[in-house]
Amino acid sequence: MPSEMLSGPDLGGGFLHQLTLDRDGDRTTFTFHAQDGGADAGGPPAGPLDVFGYVHPPTACQFGGPRCWHRRFLLPFEEVPKVRRAYNRGRFVLETMIAQAHLGAPAGIEFALAELVRRLPSPSRGSDSGWFVGGSAGAWILGADLRPHDIDLGTTRAGVDILGELLGEYLIEPVATTDWVPSRIVRGGRAFVGTFREGARVEWSVPLGPVDQSRTSEWDLSPDDPRILTIDFRGAPIRVSRPEYALARAAEQNDSARLAALAALVRGRGPDRALLAELLHRPGLPARAREAVDRALMAPP
Repeated sequence: MPSEMLSGPDLGGGFLHQLTLDRDGDRTTFTFHAQDGGADAGGPPAGPLDVFGYVHPPTACQFGGPRCWHRRFLLPFEEVPKVRRAYNRGRFVLETMIAQAHLGAPAGIEFALAELVRRLPSPSRGSDSGWFVGGSAGAWILGADLRPHDIDLGTTRAGVDILGELLGEYLIEPVATTDWVPSRIVRGGRAFVGTFREGARVEWSVPLGPVDQSRTSEWDLSPDDPRILTIDFRGAPIRVSRPEYALARAAEQNDSARLAALAALVRGRGPDRALLAELLHRPGLPARAREAVDRALMAPP
């Protein structure tokens, strides 16, 4: 059955967008398409879309040609209204997201976090809707001298859908089975929490395949895990992963600026030596990353 266009061509962020679906029995695949729209779309675009999870298909797209960006989602056909709503919000906020990702515009982290705390359930042990803030945003909440580009949330399988309902008006992707780089099939969602001009991208997911037990990751933790800290944020409790996770990731990515800021935070709070040893002796982690963390933690304040 040929692809059916649900919307487009539409404009947003210097791109031309289309929304299509493909049906195969009970399976429906929705695709967001985006290609350089040139002057007709206010372009050229200020940057590529891979930072938002888009990929180029291996063959030319019938809608956008050989350089069309794609995001695909597997959902029931009845979800068409939700998919269309997320598609439209995504293209409306795309210019702001591109400016934050590629032009140095600051993300509205404080604004978005305050909205998350207001809308999402307060931490309670054993809750299906449990969630926590990880990555650079989590370290920033704990006091790291850095500025995150987005907010990554950890949650449970049930929590993925609950968060999607509570943040429904902010979704830029439907909560769905989809692929996230690097080559992970997940149940996840993305939102831009804020206005069209101010806010921050928020992402959350859980893997649907088996978890690699040799890979220590904060995203495999339960919100109730003792390595998730509960702290005060604007008078409300919020859960945050330990900064050692972000520290190890900065070393692995050879990001010296973030590494220094995160090492200062870990030194100040007192490092979890057992967790650091676990993170720094993962299979495949370069020796230079371990050495970089050791040097950063020994650096004078």
